[in-house]
Order: sequence, then C-alpha cells, then structure tokens
Amino acid sequence: MGSFGHAAGPGRAAADGRVSARGRPRLVSLQKATAVVFDTDGVITDSARIHAGAWKTAFDACLRVHPPKSPGAERPPFDVQDDYLQFVDGKARLDGAASFLASRSLNLPAGSPDDLPGTGTVAAVAARKEQVFTERLRRGGIEAYPGTLRLLRALHERAVPMAAVSASRHAGELLKGAGVLGFFTVLVDGGEAKRLALPGKPDPALFVEAARRLTTPVERIAVIEDALAGVEAGRRGGFGLVIGVDRTAGEGTGAALLRHGADLVVRDLAELSDDGDTQA
Repeated sequence: MGSFGHAAGPGRAAADGRVSARGRPRLVSLQKATAVVFDTDGVITDSARIHAGAWKTAFDACLRVHPPKSPGAERPPFDVQDDYLQFVDGKARLDGAASFLASRSLNLPAGSPDDLPGTGTVAAVAARKEQVFTERLRRGGIEAYPGTLRLLRALHERAVPMAAVSASRHAGELLKGAGVLGFFTVLVDGGEAKRLALPGKPDPALFVEAARRLTTPVERIAVIEDALAGVEAGRRGGFGLVIGVDRTAGEGTGAALLRHGADLVVRDLAELSDDGDTQA
C-alpha cells in the first residue's frame, strides 16, 4: 500500500489487503498529496479509444498479411478492450507493437524508426498506427472526462501542482484541444521520453522525471493511471499513492489494476472530489 494510507468503507478487498473503490465507499483523500501526476489517455482525455482503434487497424492488417503457416492455426484479431489493456496501453509504441505481435506468435523484424507505415516490421506496424491515430486526431472531438475536469479544478483551487505524463508525443496537443493544458505545470510526453532516452512503462522513468520537474519527493506524490503498465510503474517508482482508473464494463479490469500495484480503483475521478467523504 502507498505511504499515504487510505480510509476505505465497504469496498472490495483484494487478496493482499488493498481495497477497490466500488459503489460509493469512503475513498482515499488526496489532501496528503503534495503533488499529483496524471496519465493522459483514458485518465484525462477520452483518447484511449482512438489509440485502441488505430492499433486495431494496424494490427489486423498485419495479421491478414501474415497468416499462420500451420494448417488450422489461427491468429485472432486485435481486441480493442482486452488486448489493448494487456499489451499496449501505457507503453511506448514500439514496445506495445512488439508485445502484441509476440502474443500472436508473429516474430517480425524490429525494423527502423524511419520505416514507412506497413506490415513488414514492428516499426512499420507502429508507424501505421501513428498514421491512423494522427488522421483521427485531426478530426477533433476528443474531450476531457467531466469527472477528471472536476478533480483538476478542485486540485487547482488548492494550488496542488499537477503533472501530465504520456507515452504519446501527442499529449500536449490532446490536452490543449481539451482545454485542460493550463492545469499542468509539468508535461512529460513521448517526445520528451525519446529526447531523454527514458524507458517506457512499466519502468517508472516517466513518472520519476515528472516528480523531478515538480521538485517533489515521489513518496509525497499520487499517481493516477488506467493502464496495467502504468500502475505497475507507479508502484515500482515508490510513489506514495497509486490510483487505478477502470472505465471498462468488465469484471476483471479492476482486479488486474490492483494486482499490478494500484492502492485502489475508481470508475471515475469524480469519486475523488466528492464533497463530504473525500474532499480532494
């Protein structure tokens, strides 16, 4: 459990004693957090679905071009919920592409970062995903979740420093388009990760860099994440509190977030700013 500790009501207890926030139990207070670090896609903005859809376009095309050689063998198409969460969510593009393709026993050459979009190398598949995502991003319409906006305003009113972190180099564009970039004093995105040669999640390097720029010890920082790799990164980085966000309708996602290192799981960040039980 994180060093803040938390007061929980009738939440669902995990096997290791952590508690998941289900229904409307008494949740952890963020009052002890000196700063808060937010993941971007799926936590701040409703952009994870766009990422997942772009990955499906890229992966499914690759699977069609490279069918199994063994008679009767199958390579199931990319699932935008389960496969996205398990293999690519929160990870750098090349890492996510390699992870999913390996899950389908498809061992493509790594390729080069300069590879054009295609299906012949891991880098080409990742480039195709980037191409599709960029095209969809330009259409606009990606907004901040209302519950997240409520929490951002509450923390801003308390003058709590906030950082946004993302493996995507589009994070700044997404946050600006959603009208929330001004809430954050620090942004560590995929471009910065590349410039600084920071490893991707579940390595905690992105979060640790955000903490360094916030000039705040990690044990005084709360991390809010929706990805399995992200909550694992928060736990490995020694952050004081790791909150998982489960926006799925499935039964297993919240439990998986707890297993990977979340102290508790919420459906929406409005639960962390409700008046009464937990003032953010």
